[in-house]
Amino acid sequence: MNSPTPASPQSPSRTTGATGATEPTEPTEPTEPTEPIEPIEPTGPLEIDDIQGGALYERPSPYVGTYLLLQIHEPADGRELIRRLLPLLEPGPASTEPRSGAWLTVAFTYEGLTVLGVPQESLDSFAPEFRQGMAARAAELGDVGASSPEHWEKPLGTRDVHIALAALAPDAADLESVVARARRAQEEIPGVEVIWRQDCYQLPTGRTSFGFKDGIGQPAVEGVGTPTTRRGEPPIKAGEFILGYPDETGGLAPMPTPEVLGRNGTYIVFRKLHTRVAAYRQYLRDKARTREEEALLGAKMVGRWQSGAPLVLSPDEDDPELGSDPGRNNDFGYTSDLRGFKCPAGAHARRANPRDSLDHEMSVDVRLHRMIRRGTSYGPMLPEGVLEDDGEDRGIIFVFAGAHLKRQFEFVKTQWLNDGIFIGAPAEKDPLVGATDGSGAFTIPQHPIRRRLPDVPPFVVTRGGEYCFAPGLRALRWLAELT
Repeated sequence: MNSPTPASPQSPSRTTGATGATEPTEPTEPTEPTEPIEPIEPTGPLEIDDIQGGALYERPSPYVGTYLLLQIHEPADGRELIRRLLPLLEPGPASTEPRSGAWLTVAFTYEGLTVLGVPQESLDSFAPEFRQGMAARAAELGDVGASSPEHWEKPLGTRDVHIALAALAPDAADLESVVARARRAQEEIPGVEVIWRQDCYQLPTGRTSFGFKDGIGQPAVEGVGTPTTRRGEPPIKAGEFILGYPDETGGLAPMPTPEVLGRNGTYIVFRKLHTRVAAYRQYLRDKARTREEEALLGAKMVGRWQSGAPLVLSPDEDDPELGSDPGRNNDFGYTSDLRGFKCPAGAHARRANPRDSLDHEMSVDVRLHRMIRRGTSYGPMLPEGVLEDDGEDRGIIFVFAGAHLKRQFEFVKTQWLNDGIFIGAPAEKDPLVGATDGSGAFTIPQHPIRRRLPDVPPFVVTRGGEYCFAPGLRALRWLAELT
């Protein structure tokens, strides 16, 4: 999605030559706000009834879903669509059976808000990253080469995308019923066009195309009521995810104006990621001497076994019972494994959420970079044991919700996934989702000599994405009444 004005150049993520260092080093960019934020008084309890449910709550598993992208040709028709969607949007806690047959979430790009007639003063109050759009920030995010916007699946990353609509349902029949109703409503509004659709699903096992259980380790949010799954970890302040409330700094995230538009909204990151599953399996097969070692190498890259069992708690073999137990599979830290003999510091799960492993770093507060992730699969699973690519498009629809695009999604992507400075290995990127060109390595600490896997190829290719804003329900009514 391109900004109507040229975006300022962005610097690619920093990488340097391999050092082989084993001790963490200080990041060269600050991880805290550069200016102090004055503490403020709480703005009242979380207004659950005004927040779109998809922003805070996991959906019961399994489910099927559809993502739709729409283009607004006539602003009045766009506002009429919002009025028709409002009765279908469910606030508050997710239920097993949604009232409308599916859980819906609606969000807007910067271009979409512009077309709807949001005043320029309000548009200028949104986060700069949102105004620029994901495509304009591709180099910063590591979306280069095969992942660069010039190769993205159209219309992703273009100014044609105005509205993103997510529909999730317990089964295909309910989903199709709701999508059919939405299509009929849209067909009655000629000034709004569906320009892209991606069907998705979550398996009963919760596993993605790489074979690993996903969605573990979501943060508990203060005021929501969902219990923490890691003992001793207090809930994250609601203002880290929902605008209008104190965040972990004690201040408020910058909020779009007027207040009715910004309060109870959240930024949404939407990315379509193609997974090269056959290449991943072949790489493990080439580097392992046995099937057991193959499974272990895969777990070392991810930080968990395929069942979801964390390496810190089960370092030598998979433990499916542990992996399926939500009361135990997220209840751990890394302080007992700072050197990474159980779970390498460069493993995907440890990079994305270092937990307590950076507590000794005075400039790092992991809680400022926590994310609500909503990953779901698309495309057919590659059959077990197949090592050759079958040409099918499969992968993950990655969705992030948060109040800080820059210090949540973009920080984690650039500083933790695409850069290894914070773990003392500047040349190493995330072995699963890092922006690698195939020349990087992955280090596995072990006695007596560490093992280094060379020439890690790219296993994930970005097919496109958007930065969106999901308003609260009052804000949606405000948008519907614009003239």
